Amino acid sequence: MSVVIVLEGAGPDRFTVAVSPLAELAASLHVLTEYSHHAEHASWAERTTSAAPPEFRAGLRRFAPLWTALRWRGFYPGLEAPLTTLPADRYAETTAYTCASGYRAFDFGRVLHDPAQARVLRQAASGLPEPHSALAEDLLRDPEALRADVLGFLDLCRRVFFDELWAGTEPVLARAAHRMRQRLADEGPTAALLSLSPSSVRLDNPARVVLDKVHHGVVSPARTPLLLIPTRYGAPHLLVKDEPGLPPIVHYPVDAPEIGVTLARSRMLALTDPHRVRLCRLIARQAMTTADLADRLSMTRPQVSRHLRTLRDLGLVRVERNGRYVHYGLDLAAVERIGRDVATALQY
Repeated sequence: MSVVIVLEGAGPDRFTVAVSPLAELAASLHVLTEYSHHAEHASWAERTTSAAPPEFRAGLRRFAPLWTALRWRGFYPGLEAPLTTLPADRYAETTAYTCASGYRAFDFGRVLHDPAQARVLRQAASGLPEPHSALAEDLLRDPEALRADVLGFLDLCRRVFFDELWAGTEPVLARAAHRMRQRLADEGPTAALLSLSPSSVRLDNPARVVLDKVHHGVVSPARTPLLLIPTRYGAPHLLVKDEPGLPPIVHYPVDAPEIGVTLARSRMLALTDPHRVRLCRLIARQAMTTADLADRLSMTRPQVSRHLRTLRDLGLVRVERNGRYVHYGLDLAAVERIGRDVATALQY
């Protein structure tokens, strides 16, 4: 599946880049809830949660669906009013989507008044890990009390950790936003969007950029301007928010990973071939020539060359030229990164 951003008729003026403290708060809360996914910030997350007051840890558990799989729209620009004054039905609709972890197959516009919609919400939330069901019940029972609790928790976040975090993070995001604006102006939307992910590709007729994601969506900036928001604590996730009736948003890490899911998968598959594994075991110890490898592996030189070419194309083999000899060695650093690269690519 993929998210397609159609570029036909969309000039640079159809793209806006902005820094959002609420969006970064959501990203940091995600790290605090699931810091095993974010090795770079794991020690910070452990320190923060262990030092936080009990009411903060309780809120982190209770409201986790708002920033885990489907990020709550309340954290992002585009709603018709601030969270404090957002109409109750609209607030309930956006929150219900998060409790159900999806919006394409649901209509929650009258979830507070329509028993059928409430039943669908309960059923969808019950199939997800807790506390999705509990949060859905809180929403249906007393949406205004839940709104007050959520806003109170967000205020607590600012006092417990976010004011300090934002002071150091905002300059990083401001520089990233400036770079993206320059790229949009100098290189155009295609180059800017391709820079967001190593798995993105450009296609023509019509001109479009395809982002490799686990859900399907089509975004047309020519019709609705696209907002780009950089994140530091959101890495390695690239989020595309394209809820019906709301402006689309791409929440992108300030540094895209070098390896996409396609390359990570290809590297794993390359090392499932038993002949290639034997070859790698030899060149992991010392660099060798094609002739030496063919002799040791009882293979022809063309066979060895084909295996080496595959490994070189995937960046797993380094080449050393010594006079008239060419030696091939295994790039151990690249091999060691395969597991981490796969984990990062699958989350991106």
